[in-house]
Amino acid sequence: MPPDAPAPPPAPASWRIALPHSTAAVPIARALIRTALADIEAPADSDTAELLTAELVANAVEHTNGAGPIELVVELMATGCQVEVHDHDPGPPGDLSRPGPGSQADPWQEHGRGLLLIRTLSSACGHRATEHGKAVWFTLPSVPKQPGPSPGS
Repeated sequence: MPPDAPAPPPAPASWRIALPHSTAAVPIARALIRTALADIEAPADSDTAELLTAELVANAVEHTNGAGPIELVVELMATGCQVEVHDHDPGPPGDLSRPGPGSQADPWQEHGRGLLLIRTLSSACGHRATEHGKAVWFTLPSVPKQPGPSPGS
C-alpha cells in the first residue's frame, strides 16, 4: 500500500458463542455482552445492550423447543454494535415493527414487554431466516464519549 494511501477501516470485532437452551443462558449472555463492550471500550450503551440481549435470549429459551443450543453473535463496529440470537425454530418472533401512535403494551400483562423494549431502545431490529432456524437481531448506535475531567482540575 502506498504511504499516502488511507488506511483501510478496521474490521469489526465479533464474538459467536453457543449457549445452553435454558435460563442459565441469560446471565451468560449478559456477561458476554458486558465484557465484549468493556474490553474494547465500545462506544455503545452497555446497559441497554445487556438488557436487550437478555430479552432476546430469554425469548429464545421460552418460545423455542430445546432441540439445540442458542447462539449469540455480537458484532462491534465503529458505528455501534449488532447483537443476534440464533435458534432452531424457523417461526418468526412476535411483532418487531416500530410501535405506532397509541400502541402501548399493557403494563399488567406478564409477557410481551421484551419485544417492546427491543423495538423502543434499539436503533433497528428484526429477524431473518437462517439455514437452521432464525436469527433475531438489534443494533445500537455508538454513544459519544463523555469528556473526562481535564488534568490538574
